[in-house]
Amino acid sequence: MKITLLGTGSPIPDANRAGPCTLVQASDQNVMVDCGRGALMRLVAAGVMPPMVQTVLITHLHSDHISDLNDLITSKWVMTPVNIPLVVYGPPGTRKMIDALLQMLELDQQYRHAHHDDLRANGPLTVTVNEVKPGDRFALGEVSVSVHETDHRPVQPSIGFRVEHDGKVAALAGDTIPCAGLDELCRDADVYVQTVIREDMVKFVADMVPTGARFRDILDYHSTVEQAGQTAARNNVKNLVLTHYVPPLQAGQEDDWRSRAAQHYSGPIVIGPDLTAVEV
Repeated sequence: MKITLLGTGSPIPDANRAGPCTLVQASDQNVMVDCGRGALMRLVAAGVMPPMVQTVLITHLHSDHISDLNDLITSKWVMTPVNIPLVVYGPPGTRKMIDALLQMLELDQQYRHAHHDDLRANGPLTVTVNEVKPGDRFALGEVSVSVHETDHRPVQPSIGFRVEHDGKVAALAGDTIPCAGLDELCRDADVYVQTVIREDMVKFVADMVPTGARFRDILDYHSTVEQAGQTAARNNVKNLVLTHYVPPLQAGQEDDWRSRAAQHYSGPIVIGPDLTAVEV
């Protein structure tokens, strides 16, 4: 199993980091978890073309986690010889979001059908949507996925995905604070991917900018670097992978961020740029 951080950024635009997105490769499956801005560019950089992606798992419906989904849907459609719909799993509300995306793409689809006979013969642009809730389990070929509750309130629902294949487990948490569902999600996982913030830096920046109160609010519903380390230690995680850095992680800061998690967790801590990967 290989886990690649396609996008390690956040809602704050960053010239060096794509938006939140993680690629899980196991058996013959290429699975994207969330699909933030620039995810397709990073996907191709990881050696995977859009038609090779079978499934997208959505943790929640914040815009920064889904902003490149329309590009994936269209690119897979126009680059595939036959119409093989993208399969999307996400929390309740995902179907409404996908329906709106397809409506936005309606004119684009008409133009492409008018221009390409073979594409028109393949039929309409479609996406297979599965709305899931904590406790659900499904299979992607030989890969097993379970759904777990996370806590990103007031965003409700939010979920994480536990991906299992050939005795290996990857826990992909999305945005959340520590909670019982998160513990269940990552217990004994080989890889635990957690979005994180730096509380000290957020407070410093909040005191400096006109929208400081709005920025400070993010402390309510994201795990800090320290909390990610505590969660990993509490649940016997073998590798902790940090992503979705807020504020944006700057070159040379990696050891400082890593040391904060290492105060609580003694295992390997992976932190780095887009395309950082772990194999187990």
